[in-house]
Amino acid sequence: MKKTLVALAFAAIAAPAFAADTYTVDPRHTFPSFAISHFGYSMQQGRFDKTSGTIVLDKTAKTGSVDITIDAASVDTGLEELEKHLRTEDFFNVAKYPTITFKSDKLIFQGDRLTGVDGKLTLLGATRPVSLAVESFQCAPHPMLKKEVCGATATTTIKRSDFGMTKYLPLLGDEVKITIPVEAIKS
Repeated sequence: MKKTLVALAFAAIAAPAFAADTYTVDPRHTFPSFAISHFGYSMQQGRFDKTSGTIVLDKTAKTGSVDITIDAASVDTGLEELEKHLRTEDFFNVAKYPTITFKSDKLIFQGDRLTGVDGKLTLLGATRPVSLAVESFQCAPHPMLKKEVCGATATTTIKRSDFGMTKYLPLLGDEVKITIPVEAIKS
């Protein structure tokens, strides 16, 4: 009996106390969107319909990583003619740059709440640092999937000119607000 207790105590000390969990981005509930000034008249919006990726999260150590890929050709504005134009060299140039990526290994916590993610956004072949503010972060068992799901809404504002997207500047806004509602399912 003593040997068993000693072995269990040693195993508990030797084993890592906590491990990171891996989550797969749910493409049915993750649609990055953007808003841009249209000649100063209004804020026009669009979104991307195909997103994939992985989120690694160690809630105890408050560490993790984010690796997101957006299919640039999946841009959706509700107007087919505009979408065709956005896919050209004037904007997303999907023939040459089929994906937009965000990669990070710096998650920011305030207490137990994830409040930010610092990483690198690659758009049109240019990679720039981007900080995402995170709201509504929550992990809980999903009532239908019976698996843990983490979700949040991340936002940031970038200058499209920083990535070489300069068509119609300054009439078409340089600042682009990005909003990313994301849900990810524990693997």
